[in-house]
Amino acid sequence: MDKGFVEIKIEESSATISFHHPKSNSLPSEILKKLAGAFSNLSKDNNVKVILLKSEGEKAFCAGASFDELIEIKDYESGKEFFMGFARVINTMRKTPQFIVTRVQGKAVGGGVGLIAASDYVIASSEASIKLSELALGIGPFVVGPAVERKIGKAAFTEMSIDHDWRTAAWALSKGLYTKLYDSQHELDEAVNEIVHKLSACSPEAMSELKKIFWDGTNKWDELLESRAELSGRLVLSDFTKKFIQSFKNKN
Repeated sequence: MDKGFVEIKIEESSATISFHHPKSNSLPSEILKKLAGAFSNLSKDNNVKVILLKSEGEKAFCAGASFDELIEIKDYESGKEFFMGFARVINTMRKTPQFIVTRVQGKAVGGGVGLIAASDYVIASSEASIKLSELALGIGPFVVGPAVERKIGKAAFTEMSIDHDWRTAAWALSKGLYTKLYDSQHELDEAVNEIVHKLSACSPEAMSELKKIFWDGTNKWDELLESRAELSGRLVLSDFTKKFIQSFKNKN
């Protein structure tokens, strides 16, 4: 069975991290671990000036947390550890000295929105709608919340969290989650290649110092996101959440 993968490709002074999972590019713990490891390894590579993050395929960018794993969580420790996977990826992305450019070719849900929000520059398809569906599960966007709120503001984050409906790519652009939108995959890829090429010619020291400024005020996120993972790890054990996930899986 295809369990998905994370790949790193380095060309001259840029690196590409690609991830894939057969279930709409969802994020099981193994994929999360590999993503965090990829960013950590590249952060130490002085030859890499810019990192491109993308998922494979032409449809969903990322379906968020793996429901297959969520339904199997039986205790608080394993629940916290699962959500710590998201915390580690977000914290590693914010600490990575290189700018992270993210290509979003399709819909993003939950943890996928978190990946986008933890990026520094996001180019997306006009079809790339977003959704924070966690409240419907009986949890809440606790771990990804700080990254999303930092990008779009508290009012927009509150709106997304409470009614947990789809938001269009145009809405995401207007709130600052996306930097640019394109109607075709060809235009999307051209724009991605252009910004990666442009950043590859910039001073790595200057970009690193700029990134520190962009992420100013997040120095306590290691502790913050761990506390959010603890909250999610407790709530995921509720009967409400278990019944919701099982019902969702039965429909699909």
